[in-house]
Amino acid sequence: MAPAIDSLLDVTVFTRVATAGSLSAAARELGMSLAVVSKRLARLEDRLGLRLVNRTTRSLSLTEEGSEFYERCVHLLGELGDAEEKARARQQGASGLLKVTSTAAFARRQLGPLIPHFLERYPGIRVQLDVSDTVADLVKAGYDVAIRFGALPSSSLIAKRLAPNHRVVCGAPAYFAKRGRPEHPADLKHHGCIAFGDPPNPEWQFEGADGATVTVRVEGPLTTNNGDVAHEWALEGGGLVLKSIWDVGPDIEAGRLEVALSHYRVPAAPLHAIYPHTRGVAAKVKVFVEFLGEELRAAYRWGGGGRIKAEAAD
Repeated sequence: MAPAIDSLLDVTVFTRVATAGSLSAAARELGMSLAVVSKRLARLEDRLGLRLVNRTTRSLSLTEEGSEFYERCVHLLGELGDAEEKARARQQGASGLLKVTSTAAFARRQLGPLIPHFLERYPGIRVQLDVSDTVADLVKAGYDVAIRFGALPSSSLIAKRLAPNHRVVCGAPAYFAKRGRPEHPADLKHHGCIAFGDPPNPEWQFEGADGATVTVRVEGPLTTNNGDVAHEWALEGGGLVLKSIWDVGPDIEAGRLEVALSHYRVPAAPLHAIYPHTRGVAAKVKVFVEFLGEELRAAYRWGGGGRIKAEAAD
């Protein structure tokens, strides 16, 4: 049995021969050699067990079976053309279901409020937002795009940087009143630190003013796979947490959390939109990524040293 793509090409050749009225005219229109057109037509007839065309040295005509088959082929190719046009229009029109995955904290504080505004701009799109701190396999899970912090996990994916992201060690004023403040990353070994993630990451890395890197393995009585829970524990004075400024910025600004070790830099983990590496990225993905980049860069406000900046930063 011939592969479907070969069968379709044979059918295309046959319909062009029937329309053009000769093998040579069909060959010119298709950009094929006369020998290839003749071979494909003969192969189609052999596969069907039917003579489709009566050929002489001067003329070509369809047999009765050929005429009937021709009508069906024209209908088939017309349906295929319509399907391609609809797909093209869908691509250009930015419509359909957009499946997005993100961490729970970022989805609740940033994506959740932004998505209704995105849909106002693109009413033909529907959004399904799945939240989890577990890194999902985009292809297996069928996601169109993931919003993640940090490095690109796989070369089979495309990462589009959306906005900067500083991370800070912070805790509630009540915690610092009781336990004091660490002056050096090594002091964290004597503090209750909240590790989180799936799996939780107990290794926190810092860079000093001299560029030297310090990695500390933190410990504490509280560990969770959920960033939101870790955030709440920090607000309640349960310990220190290493979090993205996207998550804790408003609490720092309001005084509910305070930054520790502000003279040390935590390596940045920029915010990315990640999507499968395909030849043609759907319009719904393109416009969503562009929208998020614009909105998040405009909203980004961090001056370092525990200060929130009023102006936007790049």
